[in-house]
Amino acid sequence: MESTEIVQQLAQRMNNPPTVLLWYDFLCPFCYVAQHRNAILLKRGLQVEELPFQAHPEIPAGGISAGLRTGPMYATLEREAKEAGLQLRWPRHLPNTRRALAAAEWARRHELGAFPRLHKALFEAHFVAGEDLGDPAVVDWHASDCGVDVAAWHAAFRDGSALKAVGDAETLGHERGVQGTPAWFLAEQLILGLRPAADFERLAKQVLQSPG
Repeated sequence: MESTEIVQQLAQRMNNPPTVLLWYDFLCPFCYVAQHRNAILLKRGLQVEELPFQAHPEIPAGGISAGLRTGPMYATLEREAKEAGLQLRWPRHLPNTRRALAAAEWARRHELGAFPRLHKALFEAHFVAGEDLGDPAVVDWHASDCGVDVAAWHAAFRDGSALKAVGDAETLGHERGVQGTPAWFLAEQLILGLRPAADFERLAKQVLQSPG
């Protein structure tokens, strides 16, 4: 059964302007670079709804150590980040990101003005500052700094509604074929993985020209 709560919320803003859905995880370097692709869509007049999707739920609560990042894939990501104007320092620690995703999704639903800052701050905390997003204190510090009502966010975490919101977003993604991040849903298409910037220029044009 489709996750009706999040569908109803998104439906209120789905067509004016046209809306693209993106599923992301703060742990995912492709999602980090995908901020640049989202900027292309926004510049072209589309709205992007960024939804949480935990790419590696198997990572334990305390996180795991990261190995060396070498090889063509990592070199490509480093080049893409540089071209996008994003700093990229490979973190030595890979956290369980579910709490961080829950904080961001709670802000997106309840404090929309704070969400873009928090979303950007948590990506930078992981990929620039090397902070542990599995540490509740780190998430809370960034939430507070970005203007989130931390007491209200904590209440939502304790009663389970913040974590349920992440699950709802993941369910919506699964229903549309999402299996990993990043994944965009636009013009009834599912776009899996990071694609060249030129593809997003073309996709934005296609969405804006499509009827209805």
